[in-house]
Amino acid sequence: MNTDADADTVPAGPTDAEQVRTVLSRATSLSLTTTAQAYDLIGLHSVSAAGQVTLHPSPDSPLAREAADAPMGSLAALLQFTDIAPTPLRDRVRARVTVSGWLAPETDGALRLDSARVSLRTPAGATDVGLDEIALAEPDPLAVEEAAMLTHLTDSHEELMADLLGLAGSRLPRGMIRSLPLALDRHGITLRCEYESGHCDLQLLFPALARDATDAGEQIRRLLTAPRSCAHQQHHSHP
Repeated sequence: MNTDADADTVPAGPTDAEQVRTVLSRATSLSLTTTAQAYDLIGLHSVSAAGQVTLHPSPDSPLAREAADAPMGSLAALLQFTDIAPTPLRDRVRARVTVSGWLAPETDGALRLDSARVSLRTPAGATDVGLDEIALAEPDPLAVEEAAMLTHLTDSHEELMADLLGLAGSRLPRGMIRSLPLALDRHGITLRCEYESGHCDLQLLFPALARDATDAGEQIRRLLTAPRSCAHQQHHSHP
């Protein structure tokens, strides 16, 4: 629900391509499935400025050997990246990005992923995202710092959480057990309100897009000091 007539001046959220780039930029692990085996890789991949994924297995690893033995010099692969909220929510999975394609060896022993298809799954549903769109998109400027910021908000600013919830007024259903921050990006902050059965997500849009972590703090301050009728809100219920 948007309560500000000027809400159209600020995008309500990232595009699908931007969301894919954001998930990739902060992922520290991934699940890889090939024809022969499944792997869980932690700290063994990198993502270029254009969204190109490269794996960095050790030379004597099963993955490196499988890639070396692949016919035609490339290995069919399915990669999955899972975006998990940094706060202790009931359901912490926010998005999954699945990338299919072929792993091709580089001269330094790395494996370059030549993507064929990318899909994004969120609580709102699943969609395919164009490769050209992903190459042109950029990750959210708060992507890397989001976890630390939300953890700090949860651990040290209980009163600020109460003030943010107050922006919803009477719109929140009764019977809330607890609330925790779910997400933070340049568009705004989203709070998860948990109930005995299910939850409700409250998105508070910033008055202006945040440029960085410092500016995000300023946008939160502006949210709390603006007239209630000017707060951007979106209210999503998930039974």
